[in-house]
Amino acid sequence: MEEPKRMPAFAKAVGVVASAALVLSAYFVFTQTTPAPDVKFMTIGGESINTADLRGRVVLVNFWATSCETCVKEMPRLVETHRRFAGRGFETIAVAMSYDPPNYVLAYVQRAGLPFPVALDADGAVARGFGDVRLTPTSFLIDRRGRIVQRYLGEPDFGRLRALVEELLRQPA
Repeated sequence: MEEPKRMPAFAKAVGVVASAALVLSAYFVFTQTTPAPDVKFMTIGGESINTADLRGRVVLVNFWATSCETCVKEMPRLVETHRRFAGRGFETIAVAMSYDPPNYVLAYVQRAGLPFPVALDADGAVARGFGDVRLTPTSFLIDRRGRIVQRYLGEPDFGRLRALVEELLRQPA
């Protein structure tokens, strides 16, 4: 029977350092968050919602356009996610890009029966507030304290998104 080879001390030290770096990077990913911008959403129903009004809730802000195939494709899953968590302090706000004609947005919202607020970003101020969003879909997940905890460029992995929403809903405001 062959004797197992032992790992040199240097290799063990490198492993320990690499593990510590991984733990530290995970810590910073989950603790270093950016405050959500102070913006005003104007919904197609004429309602004004400020980001400050959303404190205490977990919020998904989704920038989209009716001309964006991926946006339209992901919308039923956004609706499903919203319905799953809405009764527990979760809110979704869909922000139509400034180039999207309001009548197209209204027609889509009515046809799809969207259950969450849809804002028109007529002058692009909301997109600029969130870091000059230009690509759709782009979404931001905001915790109960008003901090952006995740940015999604493109369609999110909905399993991971829902798991993160679940985790955030368990945290205190």
